[in-house]
Amino acid sequence: MNKLVPVHVDGQKFKHREVTADGAERASVTLSNPETLWFNTGTLCNIACPNCYIHSSPSNDRLVYINSKEVEHFLDQVSDRNWPVREIGFTGGEPFMNPEMIDLAWISLSRGYQVLILTNAMLPMMRKSMQNGLLTLQNNFANQLTLRVSLDHWSAAKHDSERGKGSFLKTLKGMSWLRDNGIKMTVAGRTVWDESDTQSRRGYAQLFAENYFDINASDPAKCVLFPEMDETVEVPEITTACWDILGKPADSPMCASSRMVVKRKGAEAPTVVACTLLAYDRQFEMGSSLKEAEEKVWLNHPHCAKFCVLGGASCSG
Repeated sequence: MNKLVPVHVDGQKFKHREVTADGAERASVTLSNPETLWFNTGTLCNIACPNCYIHSSPSNDRLVYINSKEVEHFLDQVSDRNWPVREIGFTGGEPFMNPEMIDLAWISLSRGYQVLILTNAMLPMMRKSMQNGLLTLQNNFANQLTLRVSLDHWSAAKHDSERGKGSFLKTLKGMSWLRDNGIKMTVAGRTVWDESDTQSRRGYAQLFAENYFDINASDPAKCVLFPEMDETVEVPEITTACWDILGKPADSPMCASSRMVVKRKGAEAPTVVACTLLAYDRQFEMGSSLKEAEEKVWLNHPHCAKFCVLGGASCSG
């Protein structure tokens, strides 16, 4: 193989775990440096976005609320397994829908981890109980806590086209509250808008300046622009030869450095999955313990190619 070309063989792409449609050896990724452990707090969200990768909505409870004891159980395993984790991430759904969100963050922060909470900064975060909880976290762990706010575009019109009319102003209100209380925040946007990276960052920079948000739009870790995750878009399968073709190390995908804990509706206990993007695909379910989750991951999904390998994106801070 000397070039990346999408190959169709009777529609068998991404069908076989270890072999691509053209018979090549599929690339796999070893957990070489587990720096981030993610917890999905539940798939319920206050809004429903048409392109949400995990289909969060006010009615989607396929992943239910994880609780404090379950988080503590996995943090204990981090210590037992000697994983060099520096960051605990919380995603959803909307994490602030989970009534234990402040407790989950406190448990993680009190063990010395950096904590990253993904949020739309709308009504769930702005409830008085959550505001008070965030202020308590800020007063005790200001240097360890970051909220990453979903702001799909720097303009109200395009952001609202995804998240509903009025969403942009509601999110800016939440961001202003975070700003006024000194809580660190970053932003996650999208690259669907037919803009260059430079154009997008220029737009975000102007928005941040106008609102006195202390976010560097030029820093890809502070203003993250995610590629689209449309499973219908044609992408090549990633083979072992592709690392050399692309000039990328085999540990560049985020499954080399992270895992996510989810709790499925009706399940007695949480389970570990390989990736934040593939919570529903059972082939990426790795067991109920971090020990089991140390197995390698086969890149047998379009998201592996488009988002991680070719898109170069990562959900971690």
